[in-house]
Amino acid sequence: MNQTQGRTEIQPNAENHYQVNHADLPLHCPMDGMSLWNSHPRVYLPIEKTGKAKCPYCGADYTLKD
Repeated sequence: MNQTQGRTEIQPNAENHYQVNHADLPLHCPMDGMSLWNSHPRVYLPIEKTGKAKCPYCGADYTLKD
């Protein structure tokens, strides 16, 4: 993650695992702050029941941490 003008920019597909919290819900990949020009279409991921989700496009794993 990079800090750019007071906001966090997340590099898409740069990591294979992301930890998210309830403030990030509803969860979607790519997340807010990720550059969209070189990523895939936004897809919503159901993480609430199991605490884990995997993006079908890029394979990124998400874990709900709180």
